[in-house]
Amino acid sequence: MEFDWSQDDIQHRRDIREFLQQELPANWEEMSQHGPGGDSQAAFSRTFCNRMAQKGWLTQHWPSAYGGRDCEPWRHSIVGEEMWSVGEPRGSQYMNVNWIGPAIMTYGSAAQKQLHLPKISAGQVLWCQGFSEPEAGSDLAALRTRAEKIDDHYVINGSKIWTSYCNHADYIFLLVRTDPQSNRHRGISVLLVPMDTPGIVVHEIPSVVGERYFHEVFFTDVTVPTGVLLGAEHNGWEVVNHALQFERIGAARYARAAVTLDKLAAVAAERGMLHDPIVVDRLGEARALCEAARVLVYKVIDIRAQDRPPTADTQLARVLSTTCDNAIGRLALEIFGPESLEYASFADTNFRMAMTAGVAVGATEVQLNLIASRFLDLPKD
Repeated sequence: MEFDWSQDDIQHRRDIREFLQQELPANWEEMSQHGPGGDSQAAFSRTFCNRMAQKGWLTQHWPSAYGGRDCEPWRHSIVGEEMWSVGEPRGSQYMNVNWIGPAIMTYGSAAQKQLHLPKISAGQVLWCQGFSEPEAGSDLAALRTRAEKIDDHYVINGSKIWTSYCNHADYIFLLVRTDPQSNRHRGISVLLVPMDTPGIVVHEIPSVVGERYFHEVFFTDVTVPTGVLLGAEHNGWEVVNHALQFERIGAARYARAAVTLDKLAAVAAERGMLHDPIVVDRLGEARALCEAARVLVYKVIDIRAQDRPPTADTQLARVLSTTCDNAIGRLALEIFGPESLEYASFADTNFRMAMTAGVAVGATEVQLNLIASRFLDLPKD
């Protein structure tokens, strides 16, 4: 079995790196420190993704019928690794191409595909996801935001919390309860809602992890046509589960962590810290975590490339990616010592950004529960 990249793939990675060198502004490192929800980065992502689209790279793993190039998922993984290694200049659009677009391809109506997919493929639209709620958190099945069907419209009332990117988003991938008599996984639907719909109010939640990173979104008598329903009514749990299998490995955090680790190793060498066996041990452990996360992610990509149904390997890859991200964030604090206390310093920024890894796309604890039930077949009680 051949485990190496093809020459075409190697050249593609070189092309992506050259493109990044040309397109990223001189102050990109400072800009990226504010997080992907920051005003400047959100504005930049629209221009950047449009240029990626012109190169044919933004959705090259999509079918050509929807603006792609019919490339294998491996090409998309190369793009993801290179983007995340420099701080993800695609911003929220990494979600668009990774799971929102594919969800619309699978469950969307002809009108929805015609409306949304060309915009995503051209890098012309920003999305956010409306999942978590104040009293539900990562327990998506406990959601209480309701969408009441009245004639040919839905009327939405409720709220979402910890929502990223929504301050600049054009649309929200919204999870609602359409059957008021249902509970848990039943009676849930997905709506594709324009964020400029009257009745939607966004409030920023101040946080330590970055500018404009978290928000609460309120829906008060928000009225939308039934045509925004994605898939069958009350079948949203299936839609979300399909989408999250793509999303949980969509962020190549291990690539960013590996770049950070290289810088930490260089700093440790400059400061004579490599004489300390504990430091060397920590650096080695962190490198092993990065490589293990990468291999597990590749296993999931291979499953997808073979068009096989997703497995609990997705959750395993997600947990290990989170683990390596957090381990390197803590290691940065140790190596830089008191310097880490300076806001927006290298160590401070990496530690704060790593903090989000354990809660994004389902808390690590939720992923571990899924591993226990789906991979280890352990009893729930």
